[in-house]
Amino acid sequence: MNSYFVSVLLGIVEGLTEFLPVSSTAHLRIAEALLNIDLTDAYWKMYTIVIQLGAILALCLLFMGRIVEFIRTFPRGENGDRTIWNHPISLTLIAFVFTSIPALLLKKMISKNLESLRVMALALLIGGIVMWIIDVWTVRHEAGVTDVEEMRLWQAIWIGLCQTLSAIFPGTSRSMSTIAAGQIAGLTRATALEFSFLVSIPTMIAATGYDLYKDVLHPDRTGMVSGPIVMSTERWIVLVIGFVVSFIVALGVVEWFLQWVRRHGLVIFAAYRILLAILLLTLGRKFLGLE
Repeated sequence: MNSYFVSVLLGIVEGLTEFLPVSSTAHLRIAEALLNIDLTDAYWKMYTIVIQLGAILALCLLFMGRIVEFIRTFPRGENGDRTIWNHPISLTLIAFVFTSIPALLLKKMISKNLESLRVMALALLIGGIVMWIIDVWTVRHEAGVTDVEEMRLWQAIWIGLCQTLSAIFPGTSRSMSTIAAGQIAGLTRATALEFSFLVSIPTMIAATGYDLYKDVLHPDRTGMVSGPIVMSTERWIVLVIGFVVSFIVALGVVEWFLQWVRRHGLVIFAAYRILLAILLLTLGRKFLGLE
């Protein structure tokens, strides 16, 4: 298959799924298996990381105004009632810390789970059921926190810890774990979603940077990377296409997702996760060659 077309497809998959609660890791892994991409090749490892950066750039651009406002009002907040410990910037960084430390400590388990179809499918299935139950439950219970400016320290810690599940069990989804955790902690859907986006910025930058360093620049001795990256004109073009497509698609998806969640909730995404998990468990081994 034409490598430019492959890059467009993967860019679309990344841009569509990175911020939806359906797991971009699972979808990229499925797409790469269907396209027979060699994941031991250093170039394709690097490619997957770079197109994620395209999605991150889209999110940063969309939330630039909000981020600038947070910086301007630090540490007292918009209403003058925040401190250095509960300002949105501080809460975002605290949630990031409580995500990254457990993830680093459990990195061996994470690497093992990344190639497991069963783990991926079960994470999609269980996450879908949990998200469905929580979303239905929150409709019947009025949330107390309607803006990230009202969040408390313990809520950020709780959300950060729950986000660790998405790193340990691929298929869980960063978005799903943070939104569901926020709803349990008393945040409205919209507030949980906004904080999910805010936390994903440092989390994704750190995760992609770490993956680039570990898997591409300094690969280990396990043979997971076949050799150094040799860049040609075609490979540069393929990389740029994936980055740009991911950026453009993510730009549209985030705005649409915000509006959808406010109006309709998350049940449709939960149902999709459950259906995809069933398909993976029944047909994945045969058609994707995954274990």
